[in-house]
Amino acid sequence: MEDNNKYADIINLPHHVSKRHPQMSLYARSAQFAPFAALTGYGDAVHETARVTSDRKEIDEEIKKVLDRKLQILQEQLPNKPKITFTYFIPDLKKDGGAYETISGIVKKIDEYNQKIILENGTDIKMLEIIDITGDIF
Repeated sequence: MEDNNKYADIINLPHHVSKRHPQMSLYARSAQFAPFAALTGYGDAVHETARVTSDRKEIDEEIKKVLDRKLQILQEQLPNKPKITFTYFIPDLKKDGGAYETISGIVKKIDEYNQKIILENGTDIKMLEIIDITGDIF
C-alpha cells in the first residue's frame, strides 16, 4: 500500500457526531490548550519582592526645631493661603520601608489634634513624616 492511499478507505467518510454526548463549543475546546498556571500568584509575589522601598531617615533635633518653627510660621500665614512644598515619608503597607514624596500645594488646615496638614487638594500629610518644608514665606 502506498503512502498516498494509506487512508483512502476512510478519508471521505462523514465526520462522526455522537448521539450521547453534546458537541463541545469552540471556546471549551480552546480552553484545553490554555497555559496552566500551577503557581497561581507566584508572579505577583516575585514582583512584590523585587519592588524597592526606602528606609525612613531619622532627623536630628536641630532639624526638628527648624521644622517646628516653620510650622508655626505656616500657622500664622494660613489666611494668606501660602503655597508650600513638603517632602515627607509614606510608609509602605506591604513591607518594611516606604517612599519619600515631594508635593506642593496650598495649605487648607493644620490639624494639631490628628497631627496632620491638609492641603486644598485633599492630601493629608502626617506631621511626624515631614522631613522638609519650603516656600516663599520662610
